[in-house]
Amino acid sequence: MPRPRTRYQGAIVRDGAVLLIRQREHATGRTYWLLPGGGMEPGETPEATVAREMREETNLTVRVERLLLDVASETGGHYDRAHTYLCTAMAGEAAPGHEPEPEFAAAFSFIEVRWVSLVDEAAWGSEILDDPITEHNLRLLQHALGYRL
Repeated sequence: MPRPRTRYQGAIVRDGAVLLIRQREHATGRTYWLLPGGGMEPGETPEATVAREMREETNLTVRVERLLLDVASETGGHYDRAHTYLCTAMAGEAAPGHEPEPEFAAAFSFIEVRWVSLVDEAAWGSEILDDPITEHNLRLLQHALGYRL
């Protein structure tokens, strides 16, 4: 199966904070924070992909507002590009969801969710600041949403 070229992810923003999910790699035990998202299924639009991924990974029903970012993914990553959509939570309580694809569920699980301030970088903590991918994504969001000029 060819690898997907674009990751569709959601920036669920509320009161100046964005929702991140903490993912664990089963093989290594390594954990990291990321925006919820994934690949498009056949017949889906980008917006439908984002809404589905938010529901699966965060237990939230969202309204997909607009495309915020279209950037090249990290070198050596699973995807070539990342499309980040601004989302508004409409229903549900944020909680770690599940990975429905068996091959991904065997490799990863979602273990925690956290609202992370886009206004106050001091609240990010070393786990985010020491992760170049997560830190970079948060800074891109800050710029795109006008929290940082």
